[in-house]
Amino acid sequence: MKKIVIVDYGVGNIHSAMKGLKRFTEDVVLSEDPEVIRNASALVLPGQGAFKTGMDGIKVRGLLNIIREAGAAGKPILGICLGAQLLLAKGFEFGEHEGLGLLPGKVIHFPTLEPGTKIPHMGWNAINEPTSARWKGTALEGLRPGAEMYFIHSYILQPTDPAHVLATTVYGGLTFPSVIGTGNIIGCQFHPEKSGEEGLGILKKFVSSIGG
Repeated sequence: MKKIVIVDYGVGNIHSAMKGLKRFTEDVVLSEDPEVIRNASALVLPGQGAFKTGMDGIKVRGLLNIIREAGAAGKPILGICLGAQLLLAKGFEFGEHEGLGLLPGKVIHFPTLEPGTKIPHMGWNAINEPTSARWKGTALEGLRPGAEMYFIHSYILQPTDPAHVLATTVYGGLTFPSVIGTGNIIGCQFHPEKSGEEGLGILKKFVSSIGG
C-alpha cells in the first residue's frame, strides 16, 4: 500500500505536485483507481481548472464517496488550487455545483476589486496568519508570516466557519482566505509545489504529519 495517493481526476498540474512531494518521500503514487485511493493513508487533490470539470472527473471515476469517507475517517487530505476549492460544499463557476463538502462553504468569483486589478490573480503574493497561533499544529506551522506563494485563480474560497480560515492574502484591496482547513483537512489556494522552499516546506510538514 502506498502511503500518499495523488488523486488523478483528469485535471492539470498533477505532475508538479508529484515532483514536489517526491522531495520528501518516495512513498507516493498517482492514481485514479478507487481501491488504491481507498487504501491510502493520505490523499492529495491537486489540479487547476474549472470547479464543475473537477467534480465531474471525480464522479465519473467513482471517487466521490471514497474521498468523503477518507475525510470522515480522519485521513490527512491536502487540496491544492482547484483541489482546495473542491473541499468546500458548493462552487459557483459556470452555475452552481456540488463540491466534496469536507468543509462547509462555497467558492465564488472574485468580487469587484480596486480599479486596474487583473483577474485571474496570478503571481507571487503573501500569506498571513489571521490570528495568533492559528498555524500551530498545521502544515503551516513554522512558516514565516508574510511568506510569498505562487497563485493563479479567478475564484476564491469562502468557508462558512471563520475558524477554518488558516491564512489570508490581500489582492486588489480584498482580503481573502488563501489556506483553509481543520483537523485532517487542509486546502491551499496557491501552489506550494511552485512556491520555492517555503512552499515546499508546507508539503514537507504535510508528509511528516502522516502516520502509518
